[in-house]
Amino acid sequence: MSNRKKKYMSISGMNVINLPEDELKAKARTILDEKIHGISFSPYGEGQKPGDKVTMMQINERLSVIANNIHWIRSFSCTKGNELIPEAAKAKGLKTLVGAWLNDDLENNEKEITNLISLAKAGFVDVAAVGNEVLLREELSEDQLIEYLVRVKAALPDIPVGYVDAYYEFEDHPRITEQCDVILANCYPFWEGCALEYSILYMKDMFRRATKIANGKKVIITETGWPDQGPSEWGADPSFVNAMKYFIGTYQWAGEEDIDVFYFSSFDEKWKVKDEGGVGAHWGLWDTHGNYKY
Repeated sequence: MSNRKKKYMSISGMNVINLPEDELKAKARTILDEKIHGISFSPYGEGQKPGDKVTMMQINERLSVIANNIHWIRSFSCTKGNELIPEAAKAKGLKTLVGAWLNDDLENNEKEITNLISLAKAGFVDVAAVGNEVLLREELSEDQLIEYLVRVKAALPDIPVGYVDAYYEFEDHPRITEQCDVILANCYPFWEGCALEYSILYMKDMFRRATKIANGKKVIITETGWPDQGPSEWGADPSFVNAMKYFIGTYQWAGEEDIDVFYFSSFDEKWKVKDEGGVGAHWGLWDTHGNYKY
């Protein structure tokens, strides 16, 4: 039994649906104090968005808020200052899942891939992610993505290399799945309109489907979460209490079955409203100012 599984045994099997808010807060705090596997990290401060330059100072300030509650950090890009995140994380004793952000800007893709390889060769990368949801966004073809994966795998033979996308994209693109050393699956019951009461069961099925297509390769949940404000997505209702219940339920299951889960997200991000509407700014465990929300 892993240390992580032992750690969560005290809360495993608990039915959180009917717990009062004060008990939910206490359970969520306990899970964080004992450290979760990992978290999706946003270095952006107030008024910033992807594409803005970030500094080592603000990266360290953000990391200092969350470093004691996690084992791993997940970063999304290797340009515009984001390439500083892995070194800063390593300095705080964290493991790193480092992503190269790919899209239809082929010139910038080269910068991302080059920097990812350089960071890995310098010892700052534990798992390399070549792209994030680029198939879902239909910004690159399957063949283009495979070319990037082959290049990075050839350059980094001793580091697990994968691609991040919604779990079902690995079913739809078996050639991509074959190229990955590790399957990096995003699993969001919320975005598929699943009611909170059934959300963990639904995420388990998402994971099962990714595991089936993985053919023995390790599957990591690279994103999952629940917003605490905003409009409902069919049967999925954002709320302060539902967000806590989903967080607790996620790590109950992760502890029971020894699943690696990167929670989404570290901090609230106002820029996400443009892409995700009213829920976009409310996925963080911490608010935009670094205050723990629960």
